[in-house]
Amino acid sequence: MDSYDDRGAESGNGVAEPGPDQREEISSGAGQALESGPHGGMAALSLPYQIVAAIALSVIGLVACGQLIMVFLHVAPSNTLTKQHGEAVDEWVYPEFEQNWKLFAPNPLQQNIAVHVRAEIAGADGRRTTPWMSLSGEDGKAIRGSLLPSHVHQNELRRGWDFYLSSHDNENRANGLRGQLSERYIRRIVMLRLSEHDYGGTVERIQVRSEVRSVAAPAWSEEKISTRPSYRVLPWWTVTPADLPESAEGADK
Repeated sequence: MDSYDDRGAESGNGVAEPGPDQREEISSGAGQALESGPHGGMAALSLPYQIVAAIALSVIGLVACGQLIMVFLHVAPSNTLTKQHGEAVDEWVYPEFEQNWKLFAPNPLQQNIAVHVRAEIAGADGRRTTPWMSLSGEDGKAIRGSLLPSHVHQNELRRGWDFYLSSHDNENRANGLRGQLSERYIRRIVMLRLSEHDYGGTVERIQVRSEVRSVAAPAWSEEKISTRPSYRVLPWWTVTPADLPESAEGADK
C-alpha cells in the first residue's frame, strides 16, 4: 500500500515538485542566463565605440544648446550680452536661422510698402527711360485669387527689400559686406523681373524706389493717420553681367 507521501508526489500532473535544493539551482541558473543575455544600446558596443558614441552625443548636445542660446539672444530685446557679442550672434544666425519678429514685443506691419523700378533702354531708336513699374503690384496680382500662392511671389521681393534697408543707411551707403550682398540680391531680382517684359532693346541701367503708405485707421477709430505716400529713391545702377539671369547671361555669351 502506497504511503500518503508517495501518493502526493504522484498526483496532479504526475510530475514531482522540485525540492528546496533543486529550486535554488533553477533560480540561480535563470539568473545566470539573464546576466549572460545580449545587452542593447551603447552597452552592446565595445569600449572604443562606446567612447566615440559618447563624444558624438556630447557634441550634438552642445551644438543644440548653442543653437537655442544664439536664437534666443537674436530675438530677445537688446541686453548686455547682445551689445557685447551681437556680431557673433548675427554671424551664427544669418542667413539660415533669421527671425523677423521680436520675442517680447511683436510688431505687426503698419505700412504698405511697394517696390518700383524703371529702366533705361538702349534700342534702335536711341535711349529711353521706361515709366515706373510696380514689382510689388505684379506679385500681388499673382497671389490674389490663388489657392496655393507661390512663396517667391509672397516673400522674395519683400524680404530682399527688408534686407537692403537693414544693411544700408539713409544715404544708401552699405554697412559692410552684408550691404553689398543685399544690393546684388536686389539687382538680380529686378533684372529677373524685367526679363519677363520685352522693351525692344537692352536694359543698360535700372533705378529702384520704394513707396510707403501708412495703413489707414479703421472706421470706428478716431485716430488720424496720413496715407500720403513717401518715397525712397535709390541711385541709378549700371547693369553688369553679374546682374543678369542665367538664361540671359548665357544668351549674351
